[in-house]
Amino acid sequence: MDLFFDWIKTTGIYNLSWQNLVMFAVAFFFMYLAIKKNMESYELLPIGLGIIIANLPLAGMAVFDATTGVHQSSGIFGVIFYYTLSFWNILPPIIFLGLGAITDFTPLINNPKTILLGAAAQIGIFVSFWGASLTGFTLKQAASIGIIGGADGPTTIFLTSSLAPDLLGITAVIAYSYMAAVAFIQPPIMKALTTKFERNIIMKESGPVNNKLKILFPNVAMFLIILIVPRSAPLISMFMIGNILKESNVVPRLVDAASNELINLSTIFLMITIGTQLNGPKVINVETLLILGLGLVAFAVGSASGIILAKIMNLFLKEKINPLIGSAGVSAVPMAARISHHMGQQENPNNYLLSHAMGPNVAGVIGSAVIAGLFLALIN
Repeated sequence: MDLFFDWIKTTGIYNLSWQNLVMFAVAFFFMYLAIKKNMESYELLPIGLGIIIANLPLAGMAVFDATTGVHQSSGIFGVIFYYTLSFWNILPPIIFLGLGAITDFTPLINNPKTILLGAAAQIGIFVSFWGASLTGFTLKQAASIGIIGGADGPTTIFLTSSLAPDLLGITAVIAYSYMAAVAFIQPPIMKALTTKFERNIIMKESGPVNNKLKILFPNVAMFLIILIVPRSAPLISMFMIGNILKESNVVPRLVDAASNELINLSTIFLMITIGTQLNGPKVINVETLLILGLGLVAFAVGSASGIILAKIMNLFLKEKINPLIGSAGVSAVPMAARISHHMGQQENPNNYLLSHAMGPNVAGVIGSAVIAGLFLALIN
C-alpha cells in the first residue's frame, strides 16, 4: 500500500496546483482565439500548446540542467530556450529575415512622411518604460516591459532575452496577445481621437516604384541605421537582407526558403518554447498583472501617438493624411494596417487606406527594432 501511495505522489495529477489549472484555461483560450477566431493563429496556437506542456507537472520538458555536459536531465524545450534564446538569441533575427522577404517598402517610399507616424507610435514604449521604472522594476526589466508597446513579438523576445530573461515568457505572450487584440483595443482609441470628417479623408493612390529604388532603399536604410545604432544590427540587418533578396528578383529559391520554411520552422520552435516558460506557480502573481497593465498602456499610447501626430501634420500639409493610418505605426503587421483600412471603410466604402497604412506599419517594425538596439546600448 505504501508503494501505491508513493506512486500516486509521482503522478502529475497529485502535483497539479490551482495555478496550473489557471494556465490551462489561458492556454485553451489562446487556442480558441487561434482556431475559432483566426487571431494571430501562427503565434497563439503554438504558445497555447507550450503553456500546456509547461503546466503538466513533473514532465520536465522546459527544464534545463546546466550542470551536465550532455544535458541528459534537460527537456527539449529547456535546451531550445537556453541555446536559441538565452545563450545565442538567434530565432528572432531569423524571423526578421523572413519578415523582410515578405515586406514591401513601396508605401513607405511613395510617402516618406509616414515614417514619422511609425516613429510617433514608439512613444508608448518610453511611457511604459518610465512607468515600469517608477513601480519598482529594474532598468533592464523596464526596457523589456516597455518594448511591448511596439506590438512586435520577435523584437520583444530579442530584447528580453538579453536584458531580462526571467521575464521572457510573460512579456512575449503579452506582446503577442496585444497583437491579437488589435481589433478590440485600437478602434475605440481611433474613434475617440478622430472626427467623422477626418475619418473620411481619402488619400490619393501612389504609382509604382522603380525597382532600382526598391533595392536601394533597404541598402541605404541598413547602412544608416546600423551606423547610428549598432546594437540594432541583428534585427535590422536580417530584415533588410531579406527584403534585398526579395527585390533583387534573382534568388527566388532563397526568398521562398526565408519566407516559408525558415520562418515557419523558427516560429514553431520559438512560440512553443515561449509558451513553456509560463509555468503557473511562477507567473501568476502581482508582478505579472502589473506587466499586463503596463503593456496595455504602452500599446494604447503608441496607437494614440501616431493618430495625434497625423492630426498635427495635417495642420501644415496641403494633401491631408487620414489620421486613422497613424495607429498603424505600431508593429502589429499587417493587422494594424487592416484595422485602419476597416475603420476608414466604415465611414466611406470608397476609402482604401490599406496601402497607405502599410507605410507607418513597416516603419513601426523598423522603429521598435531601433529602440531595442538603443536599450541594449544604453542599459545592457
